[in-house]
Amino acid sequence: MADPTPVVEAGAHGAESLGMEHIADAEVGMPQLDITMFPNLIFWLVISIVILFLILKRIALPRLNDVLSERSDAISNDLEMAQLYKRKAEEAEQAYNAALTKAREEAHRIGAAAKDEVNRELATLKAKADAEIAAKSAESEARIATIRDNAATSVEEVAKEVAAEIVSALLPGTSDQAAVDAAVSSRLKG
Repeated sequence: MADPTPVVEAGAHGAESLGMEHIADAEVGMPQLDITMFPNLIFWLVISIVILFLILKRIALPRLNDVLSERSDAISNDLEMAQLYKRKAEEAEQAYNAALTKAREEAHRIGAAAKDEVNRELATLKAKADAEIAAKSAESEARIATIRDNAATSVEEVAKEVAAEIVSALLPGTSDQAAVDAAVSSRLKG
């Protein structure tokens, strides 16, 4: 009789042979779903979890704690530096505002001083101009008075001459120059 075990050729899976007893086990299904294997699977699951926990506890978690503490330190240092820079910025702003206020006050003081100086110079120039105008006005009034006096004298002389000519033309030979002069002078004065 022939052996009922099938022989797999050497090229397919090596020189293995599947026996009938293994074919019966293959019909059961996946070993993970076989209830009779649960205690063995649970044992290895617990062993694997314990090993994973020990690896995490001894190697990974200390490294994570170091990284987290370094990060926390870096963040706290950054926050401290930010507070320091904030204080410096506030101090700089206060110094800037104080300097700006001082500069404005200085500008107002300089402006007021310049305005006062300009007003003093303007008052001096105005007084000088007023004095020059008063002097020229007095000189002009004196010239006008001289011209007026000269004009009045000239008018009086012309009037006396014209009156003497009229009297001699109307009354020939009876011309009294002193009487004509007195009559013209009294008439011109009032």
